[in-house]
Amino acid sequence: MTSALFVVSEHGYWGEECIEPLTTLTDAGVDVTVATPSGSPPVLDERSVDPENVDPDLAEHVREVHETDERLNDPIPVARAEADDYDAVVFPGGHGTEWDVNQDSDARRLLRDTVEGEDGTALVVCHAVGILAFARDSDGEFLVAGRSVTGFPNAWEEGIVDDDDLMPDGRKLPYWVEDEVNAAGADWDADLDADTSVTVDGDLVTARGPPSSAEAARTLLDELGVEAPA
Repeated sequence: MTSALFVVSEHGYWGEECIEPLTTLTDAGVDVTVATPSGSPPVLDERSVDPENVDPDLAEHVREVHETDERLNDPIPVARAEADDYDAVVFPGGHGTEWDVNQDSDARRLLRDTVEGEDGTALVVCHAVGILAFARDSDGEFLVAGRSVTGFPNAWEEGIVDDDDLMPDGRKLPYWVEDEVNAAGADWDADLDADTSVTVDGDLVTARGPPSSAEAARTLLDELGVEAPA
């Protein structure tokens, strides 16, 4: 059976970016395991289930899965996970990833081993793409150098943080994803003129943000050779 590991933030994951791929892969028969940096249940960014920000039906669906899915409620620590045990490793986005997943050495190890391995495929979504600013390959070079990627763009970040880079909840954003990933040598294109943006470069699949979550899930299934659910 095809398997996937989801590495999810304990500081606030964006609902659609996790739940859409998780349910799509599950419906396609993929065996999904969830991991977090400490092994505690991931935390849902409340903005991603606020009916004033997202479609109310989507918000209700995301919250229901978040609260009832056994895999989300009983994750493993990322330190115990090995990339070779999975066909895919998925990094859902959300601002919270900047405080934990993107900085986690074991998460970066999983990404490196997946992309450098012979069979694995990595899907990295939205703010989680920031992990590419810190992940290095086995030779110590930036893993993203020379790779085509998409991710959460500066143009969108400008509408969220204030002039002091403070989030609506008062936390200071540590960095802007586009700036840091570009500095690591990426070929960045968030394709702002398109409704969705998903990029495939070898065994690395990246997605721009929430509206691209469904396409990202289908793209990953295609890369894995798994038929998408009807």
